Amino acid sequence: MPEMPEVETIRRTLTGKVEGRKIIRVEIGLPRLIKWPTAPEFQAIITDRTIVTLGRRGKYLLFYLDNNFVLVVHLRMTGRLYYVKPGTVYDRFTHIIFDLDNGDALLYADTRTLGTLYLLPQEELWRIAGLSSMGPEPLSDEFTLDYFTTMLSKRQAKIKPVLLNQKLIGGLGNIYVDEALAIAGIDPERIANSISDVEAKYLYQAVNQVIADGIAHGGTTFRDYRDGAGQSGSHQHHLNVYGRANEPCHRCGTAIARKEVAGRGTHYCPNCQK
Repeated sequence: MPEMPEVETIRRTLTGKVEGRKIIRVEIGLPRLIKWPTAPEFQAIITDRTIVTLGRRGKYLLFYLDNNFVLVVHLRMTGRLYYVKPGTVYDRFTHIIFDLDNGDALLYADTRTLGTLYLLPQEELWRIAGLSSMGPEPLSDEFTLDYFTTMLSKRQAKIKPVLLNQKLIGGLGNIYVDEALAIAGIDPERIANSISDVEAKYLYQAVNQVIADGIAHGGTTFRDYRDGAGQSGSHQHHLNVYGRANEPCHRCGTAIARKEVAGRGTHYCPNCQK
């Protein structure tokens, strides 16, 4: 967490607030979160720069600045990025503060401090390995049924880690992979190249569906995730299997099971996903 729908929700809730705003000051309480360049260089380059556009790629947020640099934020497990008005009391997990020219601020908070920030020229974004090697995203023009079916046919690994592989599909994470497999009725340990073309079509549609639904519901909040306005998402109330171990399947009534697949906690229906 957060995954693609959550990061896209953050982008949407921040866009109208930060685009066109100038960053007049940056306070860095935990310099190790800045992976490139050094924290002092980061402050010098970004201060007095205007945010032109806020974009997203997979689970990365990209703030395009007026000096051709891009602020890249990867929230990882517990990172939060949200906009506040003057007088807001910051909690102890707030590690970076971007003061804006209208008196408001953009905060980066992180409980487990696993997130990362980069500030690079646009032409050097290749330096971020996870960003430069990312596969096509669900709902994008590049993520076609033909691409998906061909990709699966070449993989002899279990379907769940294949779907989680960011080099193959950008933005998918544990929650939405479990949900897509449940909708398509596919066991998470099924070998990818054993999936028929018909099943691949159902799974392809399910992947797009769960991402679209997650965005429509403002993301999934269990603990840390908040959108750019500090609000929780509601998609957790619409999940079919994830986080519902021992509860009845919405489709058949069988108790949802949980097991480890490729080192990840995995929820599925033993009856619907044989």
